[in-house]
Amino acid sequence: MLTMHRIDALDAEILLTLDRDPQATVLSLSRSLGVARNTVHARLRRLVNDGSLAPFSQRVRTEALGLPLIAFISISISQSASDEATAALRTVPEIIEMHATTGDADLLAKVAAKDPADLHRVTNAMLAIAGVVRTSTAMSLVEVMPTRTLPLLEAVAHPK
Repeated sequence: MLTMHRIDALDAEILLTLDRDPQATVLSLSRSLGVARNTVHARLRRLVNDGSLAPFSQRVRTEALGLPLIAFISISISQSASDEATAALRTVPEIIEMHATTGDADLLAKVAAKDPADLHRVTNAMLAIAGVVRTSTAMSLVEVMPTRTLPLLEAVAHPK
């Protein structure tokens, strides 16, 4: 497991600038931020290498892949088959995010699907996995707010 460094104000400024202009070069970043090119390059390399930055594939919207329906599925798994069930669930391509949780279920999965019938197919595939005991599904009607870290980066870059 990688050890992430805490993002500081300069890292946050670099990321905010890249958020505004994703095609900015290291040289243009260094000029706009008033820091050495090597500093920007080293900071970006560290953020990538330590896992602080998610892969570019996480920026792709599921709608662009023909999967506009989003659902959240609570999954109860047999404790004796927890590792195997979790590993098998990771192989389901429509599961785009998954968390171990407290409460009635063991896992919460975010799933992308074409339509309700496709979601039914995905859910049945999940239930066919050894160790998955039951699921409970909630379909998203509308994304009210996407995942965001911009306000958090701004708070680090410009503390009050």
